[in-house]
Amino acid sequence: MNLSPRLFFFLILPPLLWAINAVVGRIAIERMDPLWLNAVRWALALVLLLPLGWRAFGTPAARARVRARWAHLAVLGLIGVGAYNALQYMALRTSTPLNVTLIASSAPVWMMLIGALFYRVIPRPVQVLGALLSLAGVAVVLSRGEPAALARIEFVEGDLLMLLAMVGWTAYSWMLARPPAHMTGEARPAWNWAEFLAVQCVFGVGWAVAAAAAGDLILPSGPTQWSWGLVAIIVYVAVGPSIIAYRAWGVAVAEAGPAVAAIFYNFNPLFTAVLSAAVIGEWPRLYHGAAFVLIVGGILVSTQTARRRAA
Repeated sequence: MNLSPRLFFFLILPPLLWAINAVVGRIAIERMDPLWLNAVRWALALVLLLPLGWRAFGTPAARARVRARWAHLAVLGLIGVGAYNALQYMALRTSTPLNVTLIASSAPVWMMLIGALFYRVIPRPVQVLGALLSLAGVAVVLSRGEPAALARIEFVEGDLLMLLAMVGWTAYSWMLARPPAHMTGEARPAWNWAEFLAVQCVFGVGWAVAAAAAGDLILPSGPTQWSWGLVAIIVYVAVGPSIIAYRAWGVAVAEAGPAVAAIFYNFNPLFTAVLSAAVIGEWPRLYHGAAFVLIVGGILVSTQTARRRAA
């Protein structure tokens, strides 16, 4: 793999935008229910995408192409738009932005497991070693820096929600990289990136609104505390981590592959640590530093073969 400056940009931009999302999301959920934050975020993102992606729905023939692929698109919308972000915002109620993003660094492990189980992609030993180092970093976070605590660990609700979110996210990434026959070659509709994301958003917004409404029925939340700051956060999360980051992630996964993209995803905790300290005063602890060393070690080990092949 040739890691050009262009590809590096597309690989590093999503983690930065998603790190900001974790920090400002922590602020927003103090004023707005997490499920409704996710629903409003994606509804606004869809509105902003429509001028670019309206051709995907603009004619009866275009809508027929969407209906013919509704099952695949509904799953993409559920796990990539509706569920992942809702679970992340819910996780932030009981976990810190840094913890959430460090747990998300288990992505290479889930990428390899899902790839091996469902796509018959067997990882190389060096990739397995890198993934295990990343997983060790996650274990440090879950144990709060006390190795003996792993034997009696009691997961924080937010930790479990984020682990579930990452399983869904890695499945979403594999579905992008290995689409079914009706979404490849000449069978795939001639959607550009905006049209494809808009189609996913239509289904994702439906899932997100349904989940938020169901949440209100099961456990009603308090009224939203509207302010210009909250509006600014909603606009950011609808544009930066939704439209721009998803576009860059799609390019990165297509060109570098899910496994390499997941490794770069692990820069997310570094960006989050800096932003958490600067914005909300949540300074990293020593165990966060140990976890990050393990994660960076996993990145270096996993990319060693790629660097040798490129040399």
